[in-house]
Amino acid sequence: MYVVRGIKHAVFLATIFSTIATAQSLQPEAASGTASRATVHTQQFMAVTANRYATDAAVTIMKNGGNAVDAVLAAQWTLTLVEPQSSGIGGGAFLLHWQADSKKVTSWDGRETARRGNDGEGGTTSANAASKSFFRRSDGSAAGFADMIATGRAVGAPGVVPMLKQAHQAHGKLPWAKTFEYAIALADNGFEVSPRLNKLLTDDAFLRKDPTAFALYYNADGSPKAVGVRLKNPALAKTLRAIAAAGPSAMQTGDIAQSIISAMLARGAKADEILNLADLADYVAKQRDPVCAPYRIWRLCSMGPPSSGGITVLQILAHLEYANAAMADPMSPAAAHAFVESSRLAFADRGRYLADPDFIRIPQAEMLDPSYLAQRAKLINPERTMPNAPPGDLPQKLALADDDSLEIPATTHLSIVDAEGNAVAMTSSVESAFGSRIGVGGFLLNNQLTDFSWSFEKEGKPVANRMEPGKRPLSSMAPTFIFDADGKLYAVLGSAGGPRIINYVARAVSGLLDGKLDPSAAVALPHVGPRPGATDVERGTAAEAMIGELEKRGHVISKSEMTSGTHLIVRETVNGKSGWAGGVDPRREGVAAGD
Repeated sequence: MYVVRGIKHAVFLATIFSTIATAQSLQPEAASGTASRATVHTQQFMAVTANRYATDAAVTIMKNGGNAVDAVLAAQWTLTLVEPQSSGIGGGAFLLHWQADSKKVTSWDGRETARRGNDGEGGTTSANAASKSFFRRSDGSAAGFADMIATGRAVGAPGVVPMLKQAHQAHGKLPWAKTFEYAIALADNGFEVSPRLNKLLTDDAFLRKDPTAFALYYNADGSPKAVGVRLKNPALAKTLRAIAAAGPSAMQTGDIAQSIISAMLARGAKADEILNLADLADYVAKQRDPVCAPYRIWRLCSMGPPSSGGITVLQILAHLEYANAAMADPMSPAAAHAFVESSRLAFADRGRYLADPDFIRIPQAEMLDPSYLAQRAKLINPERTMPNAPPGDLPQKLALADDDSLEIPATTHLSIVDAEGNAVAMTSSVESAFGSRIGVGGFLLNNQLTDFSWSFEKEGKPVANRMEPGKRPLSSMAPTFIFDADGKLYAVLGSAGGPRIINYVARAVSGLLDGKLDPSAAVALPHVGPRPGATDVERGTAAEAMIGELEKRGHVISKSEMTSGTHLIVRETVNGKSGWAGGVDPRREGVAAGD
C-alpha cells in the first residue's frame, strides 16, 4: 500500500479520491430499467448492438452483400447518432477481427492519444501539458473531474474513424461510402429518442452547458427531448457525408478539425493545454497483436495493451482454472467468492504493470505464463477474502507505482458474424457520459485523457499509466473471441462498463463455458466484483441472496448498480444445421438480429 508523505501530496490525493467519488456518481451505466430478452437464433449472420437502429444498420449492410467489417462501420456511424452518451466518431475503439478463410485474428487500436504539443516533437511545450501537472489547476491545486471535462483539457485525438478506415482497407468488402448511407439517412430524417437516452439527458449535469449540444438534445426550457420524439441531426449528416467522401482526413484536417479546436478554446481552455491541429492530423490507428491463452478446453483471444481488458480477463479465468474453483453454478457463493478473489489478483497486476506498450515494457508473457498464474492462484483461500491483493512478483514490481485513473464508463459493444463466418468484436467509447460534453459537427468529443493515472509518480516511482506526450491511456475494453478445441470460432462477445468491463466479460465467459448457460442467460447473470477493500454486489438482483455467505468469508459488501452492456454471439447446431445464437444484456436497449 502506498503511504502518503507530505501534507501537500495528501491533500492532492484526497482531492483525487473525492473526484473519483463525484465522477462515479455521474456514470452513464446507472440503471435505466431492465427488460428480459430471449436468445435470438439465426442461420447465416447476426449482429448484436446496444441500439435497434445500429443493429438494423449492420443487418441491412450484410443483407446487401457486406461483411462483418462493413457492418460494424455502418453500426458505429449510427451509434454516433442514436447513442451519443456511449460512443461516436469523436471517441476511440478497439476492434478484434476474425478472418474465417485464413483462420487469423487481427486486432486494431483506435485509442485516443494525448497531445504532443505545439512543437509536434514531444519537446518543452509538450512536456508542459502532458506531465505531472496535467491534473492540477494553474495554482497547483488538484483539478476536479468537472475541471477536466468542462474545458476540453481531457479530449484526446479521436481514433474511431482512422481505425475503422484501416480495418476496412484490410478487410472490408463494400465501398467505404456505402457504409454511411443508413446513418446519413437517419440523421436527415430523424430517429426516435429512446428511454435510456432520455434518462441520461435528464440526469446529466454538464451537457446543457454546451450551446451546440443544448440546441440538439434539449427544449428551450432545459428539458430533454421526450421519449419517442423524432430527433434530427443535419450537422452530423453533413459531417458523415464529408467523411464518406474524403475518409478520415475530412475530420483530421480542414473545417471539422478547426471546429474541434475552436470548440475547446470556447470552453476556456488555453491553446497550450489542449490538442492542436497537428495532433489531429497526425493521429494513426495501430494494428496490434491480439492476446490469446487457453481456458480449460477452449482458447480465448482478446485485445492487448493499451487495453488492459484482454490480459486481465485471461488472468481471471486462469486463476479460476488453476485454483480448481467450482464454477458450474455461477450463482453459488463459493463460485462468486472465487470469481471475486481471482479478479482481485488480476486487477492488482493491471494497476501496476499495464499501460501503452509504446511507452513502457509490458511483462505480457510473464503475466500470462501458466506457472506464474498457478502460483498466483494459490493465494485464493476458498474460505476467506483478501480485501486488497498484492501485485505479482515480476521484474518491474519495485520500479513502478500503482495506477489511480478514474476510467468513468461510457462504452458500447458490438458483436457481429457474417455469412462467411468472419467476425468482429468491437468496443467503442467516449469515456464518461456524453464524453467531454463538447459538441462539434453533430457529434461529441471524448474525455479519454482522464483515463490516465491522476498521480504521475508515487514516492519517486513512475506510474506506468501516467500522462505523457502522444501516449494512449489505459483502457479496460475487452472485445473477445472464444475458439473450441478444433480451432473453430465458438463465441464473440464484449461489454460496456468501464473497469467493470473486465469482470462482466470474464463472468459471461465462465457462465457460458462452465455454467453451460445459453447466451441470454450468460449475459443476464447478476454481477459480483471487487473494489478496493470491498465487494460489489449488483443491487436488486439474485446476487443479493449470496451476501450472507460472502460476509462469512470476510467480504465487506457494497450494493451498487452494475449496468453492463454485454453482447454475445455463440455458434450452435440445431437439427444438424449450423447457426448463431445471440444474447442481449437486459440492462440496456440492445437488439440481436440477422438472417
